[in-house]
Amino acid sequence: MLEEIRSQIPALSARVYGKPLVYLDNAATAQRPLSVTECWRQLTQEKNANIHRAVHYLAGVATEAYEDTREQVRLFLNAGSREEIIFTSGATAAVNLVAFSYGEAFVHEGDEVVVSVAEHHSNLVPWQLLCERKKATLKVLDIGENGVLFSEALEKRLSERTKIVAISHISNVLGLVNPVRDLVSVCHRRGIPVLVDGAQGVVHEPVDVQALDCDFYVFSGHKIYAATGTGVLYGKKRWLEAMPPYMSGGEMIGTVSFEKTTFAPLPQKFEAGTQNFNAVPTLSPALEFARACRADAAVQREQSAILSYVYEKLMANPRITLYGTSKETKIPLFSFSVEGAHHEDLALILDKMGVAVRSGQMCAEPLMNRLGVTGLLRASFAPYNTLEEAEYFIQCLDKAINMLV
Repeated sequence: MLEEIRSQIPALSARVYGKPLVYLDNAATAQRPLSVTECWRQLTQEKNANIHRAVHYLAGVATEAYEDTREQVRLFLNAGSREEIIFTSGATAAVNLVAFSYGEAFVHEGDEVVVSVAEHHSNLVPWQLLCERKKATLKVLDIGENGVLFSEALEKRLSERTKIVAISHISNVLGLVNPVRDLVSVCHRRGIPVLVDGAQGVVHEPVDVQALDCDFYVFSGHKIYAATGTGVLYGKKRWLEAMPPYMSGGEMIGTVSFEKTTFAPLPQKFEAGTQNFNAVPTLSPALEFARACRADAAVQREQSAILSYVYEKLMANPRITLYGTSKETKIPLFSFSVEGAHHEDLALILDKMGVAVRSGQMCAEPLMNRLGVTGLLRASFAPYNTLEEAEYFIQCLDKAINMLV
């Protein structure tokens, strides 16, 4: 039940300015259940030891927790093998890894990389830097008027020089589930690999990387209830084996001499240095919590009710412009502007009412330019949010607008 799920997250009972906290900035970072914080506490206080190196007891316990988590992530994504799961510090690090390593091996002068206009900076700037470094061309896939990406439009952006396509599973601004499987199919018919930014997708959609057939999938732990500084890169084995290491140092080596160094097999090849071994295992209880939310019918009904209620209220208000209006593919994430009111002013007023939302460019400045705005207000709901909180948010938003307009 929803009440039981909420009881596992202490932050949801907080008060700000004397009012109950209504936390609607989940697209930025999610609140954590007790199972996650307790896992981190135990590893830090009771089982703290470096992994993969020593033969003593604590090192074995820490290594087992770390590698067991790799298997849990593999199962969560339905990856084909544990070697295809690389731990990183987050989605940003994972994209940078692919952009550098894949780029070094497969992108050359005159080649092309395709991204969408709706990408987070983390899935744009690394490709931009790659293109500058390799004298390649960055091509941009536009969105439809309702914010949707279309496979037909993607096909027109591809050419014989396209070496990789990078797209989001769900836009962190538009809140729309992109037709990833169709987009991947279009690319694969031409032999072009696809990286999917799943920072939002892994939270709101079941992810089966084998069914999606994507070549790379990335996500951050802190957006799906785990500790910060954790992330995952899934990559098809054939690509990971063909890519050079991203960083070098300890753990990612096979043998080292002054004449030549050889590299460790996957996944250690891409996990140089001391890993975040106290935080990575928090992914296990975090993903278990995510599974419980997805399996709870009451939670799913509440999410559906929130989506319908907030969508209809925002669309019905003539002072509000909602971006990402394809309700059929929408998650409960709403970015919008209010005529005559600045998004930051609205966010500050809502904060005083106990409602935490995001204002600004949401790390997607090119998309803001495409939409013709300098910034937006975003309310993003998680499975632990309630319809009552959604109703309170709309009430407070109306009050804030009336104060400014």
